[in-house]
Amino acid sequence: MTYIEKLSAIREQMKADNVHAYLIPSADPHMSEYLPKHYKCIPFASGFRGSAGTLVITHDFAGLWTDSRYFEQAAEQLAGSGFELVKLKVQHMPEYINWLGETLPAGSTVASDEKLLSILSGDLLTKNLSNKGITLTHKDYLNPIWEDRPSLPTDPAFLIEEQHIGQSVSSKLAEVRKALSSFQAEYHLVSSLDDIAWLFNIRGKDVNYNPVVLSFALISQDHAKLFINPSKLTEAEKQALLKNGVEVLPYEEIETALSRLPENSSIFIDPKRNCFAYLKVLPASVKVIKETNPSTILKAVKNNTELANTRTAMVKDGVALTRFFKWIVENIGKIKITELSAAAKLRSYREEQEGFVGDSFTTISAYKAHGALPHYSASAESDATLQPESLFLVDSGGQYFYGTTDVTRTISLGKNTEEECIDYTLVLKGMIDGCKLRFPQGTCGYQIDAITRRPIWENGINYGHGTGHGVGYFLNVHEGPQVFNPTNNPVAIELGMITSIEPGIYRPGKHGIRIENLVHTIADSATEFGDFYAFEALTIAPINTTIVKKELLEQSEITWLNNYNAMVFEKLSPFLTEEENNWLKTETQAI
Repeated sequence: MTYIEKLSAIREQMKADNVHAYLIPSADPHMSEYLPKHYKCIPFASGFRGSAGTLVITHDFAGLWTDSRYFEQAAEQLAGSGFELVKLKVQHMPEYINWLGETLPAGSTVASDEKLLSILSGDLLTKNLSNKGITLTHKDYLNPIWEDRPSLPTDPAFLIEEQHIGQSVSSKLAEVRKALSSFQAEYHLVSSLDDIAWLFNIRGKDVNYNPVVLSFALISQDHAKLFINPSKLTEAEKQALLKNGVEVLPYEEIETALSRLPENSSIFIDPKRNCFAYLKVLPASVKVIKETNPSTILKAVKNNTELANTRTAMVKDGVALTRFFKWIVENIGKIKITELSAAAKLRSYREEQEGFVGDSFTTISAYKAHGALPHYSASAESDATLQPESLFLVDSGGQYFYGTTDVTRTISLGKNTEEECIDYTLVLKGMIDGCKLRFPQGTCGYQIDAITRRPIWENGINYGHGTGHGVGYFLNVHEGPQVFNPTNNPVAIELGMITSIEPGIYRPGKHGIRIENLVHTIADSATEFGDFYAFEALTIAPINTTIVKKELLEQSEITWLNNYNAMVFEKLSPFLTEEENNWLKTETQAI
């Protein structure tokens, strides 16, 4: 079926059910960012392959709501699909809800597969549309028209031994139960896959890039049930979980378990990380407590074992990146290098490193104007050939046993314009200002975001994405609850958190620049004004200085840059050949 035919088939079902609008979120029942093929509903329905967006279909309109990272990609991929691009004004805001309220007549019905709709979104839809008598109902209009729909993954999962992760399953469950007690919650539903992976020290490969396994958990004060395809675990692994107080049950039994909760009991549910459908299967008398998963907060604070292993992974990643950068600069203009072949070469260097599992996300390998697309994904059709001029942006990461990396560098390939040099220096200033920051305990991400943007704002420039996100431990490369972005997120930056700092400047049709390090929050000092924190640089990869406009940098920024590059050389040199060391020595020399 063509996209137009699929759209028509959806509308026929809507007409038969007297439904006036149909929603297709980018999600699965676990509210995942990266989805199993079975749940890639937006690409199936519209052809859009970005990782964030919502489709809204009415009888006379079909639109994709997405943010500025995907405007150009969406415009290209939606061509001829019957869907129009609707540009979000604010990233992650459900602006389609207001549109529905303004567009639909009173008494209308809005439908969605509520297993793909978060409780937060379902509550917002219900609250904002009820004043017009608009109701929300559960319908799956994709499955009847999705021939050869991919089945759910069946790859085996595996448990991580306690010595590699620093904390036992029983200890983690005890921490969660303590938090539940403070809310007087008798039960706790966990659907988010990274929370489950952390809680039960389990990993898998059900989702590209994120080493997680499809599963649910239902936790009480004296029992923990893990709902998972039993064939994914060996009998020995099931017994190991049982010794930690965890019973393994079939994946599909979660709905039955929720529907049979005792009358008048209470359940703790994270509204951002659970689906609206499962809220509805609960007995009517069950009290629902809606708060952030305790494990989401606990998981964000890394223990000493996790931090030590992450530092080891960063060295391995730095070796791979150094070899890649050397290869690029020494071969540009001599052999054919394209965006795709460069990404493949970088992966080959990572594959040489012991413990490498796979990429932590799709590598953004973006030359010249493609770099102005923050989430650009090179394809056979768009694959540009690198030339000895302009800028090449590479945003990539690896999953290692054990540790997750995410790093961006923008490489000068030669013949750079004055504008490119200035923009590069401004982005570098912002990244350095964020990385060298000292801040009082209780500081939130939006404050760090603003400080990082300051040198860019001062030149009348801004960027449309957040400055930073949390990163997991051999887990999701995007992890909460902390973020560095303009939204008033009340989560304070705590000791032990790993977060990215990645400002950028994007000039459509010209170039894009982003420089990114991962940082670890550490104690800095205690004064009469309270405790102050700082950041330890975890990423170990050279920052190129050939096009830096030194006169735009403050002395403290120059000092930080020189110290950082010296640290990179010191930590990587024992693992490099003499030739590679000579190259890196030049690359990291002080300015």
